[in-house]
Amino acid sequence: MANIEKRTTKDGKSHYRVLVRLKGFPPQSATFERITDAKNWATNTESAIRENRHFKTNEARKHTLTDVIDRYIENILPTKPKSADVQEGQLKWWKAQIGAYTLCDVTPAMIGECRDKLLKGKTNKGTKRAPATGVRYLAALSHAFSVAVNEWGWLEDNPVRKVKKPVESRGRVRFLSDDERKRLLDACKENSNKLLYPIVVLAISSGMRYSEMINLTWKDVDLEKQFIILHETKNGERRNVPIAGHALELLKCLKKVRRIDTILLFPGNATQKPTTLRRHWKLVLSKAGIENFRFHDLRHCTASYLAMNGATTVDIAGVLGHKTLSMVTPNRQRELMRQSYYLGAVSTITGRLREQKVQTPITPGALVPIKAGLIKKAMSDMGPTRTVHSRKSYINSHAYTKGQQDGQQVGINKGISGSNPAQKTIPR
Repeated sequence: MANIEKRTTKDGKSHYRVLVRLKGFPPQSATFERITDAKNWATNTESAIRENRHFKTNEARKHTLTDVIDRYIENILPTKPKSADVQEGQLKWWKAQIGAYTLCDVTPAMIGECRDKLLKGKTNKGTKRAPATGVRYLAALSHAFSVAVNEWGWLEDNPVRKVKKPVESRGRVRFLSDDERKRLLDACKENSNKLLYPIVVLAISSGMRYSEMINLTWKDVDLEKQFIILHETKNGERRNVPIAGHALELLKCLKKVRRIDTILLFPGNATQKPTTLRRHWKLVLSKAGIENFRFHDLRHCTASYLAMNGATTVDIAGVLGHKTLSMVTPNRQRELMRQSYYLGAVSTITGRLREQKVQTPITPGALVPIKAGLIKKAMSDMGPTRTVHSRKSYINSHAYTKGQQDGQQVGINKGISGSNPAQKTIPR
């Protein structure tokens, strides 16, 4: 229930303090100059609490969005080392836009306006921001609000949940044709960076990400058992990557001439840092005449080649290290898997048709008394496989023709009761 208390200051001015207490909810208080306003606020607040509607708590009025972002950057981001730098920049952008507002004044409409402003802006390269950028910015802010709701108790609900996310474009699926792959590998062989060729071959053969390959050490490579163990992956799980064929041969050759002053598999000029491929990669793409292709697309090549060779979704997920199968089948790869499956199905049917002779249906004829020798001859003429109905029909027709030739037709069969032309084929 609500309690309204009148207070008078030293200069004689009066104001009214309202305190709303309901069991199971934190107390709510506010101060007004008129008692009418105090009563109205008390009534509305009690209704909001009972109906579980969002209302402004004391904590939400005490803290601003800047307080949330600063505490989140200080305490939460250090636990996310892989994305800390990127998310810190995203959160500071939100801080510059609406950081001065208290949490109770940050509404979904306000966040939506900032989202639209973000998407209309330009990147550092002067290009338009993609919808995926808006999704990432909203995700960073949403997690900060979720922590403030669930762990800090600073507000009752996450306002980002009510903001519509931009629609992302379909996943990029670009892979090399046989001719493009040959031109690319030839250009890599001729490049001044002799590590580029084995890196590209390993990327196509294994489907590893660039960051996973470039930080490999010789301790992670087992050439005898033919696998590489990845300790640091995108999803945080350790996984083994099989290596075989030309990629295995290149690693064996690389080990014979490896540098003894570093443990890195692909070291750069500085022994403790891996090689850099940005400039060399652009050169080989230009020399090979390949456009619209990124290094990460080599991973798409692995998935697409596996799909074309009939690998299942589970197989591709295992090779690429995906936790969920939905990550494996973007539209293009799904279509390649369908084509491979349909081609195999049609080939199976065609092969069966080659093995079996087409049987001409025989209509039942009149049944006449025949000798045992005639039945055996008719059965041998039919071949090893016939349906029960086909055997009887063939005998009837053969006997009817023979009887006509001899002029000895005696009677007409009334038909074979219960016969079914659709019966399964059985052996003789």
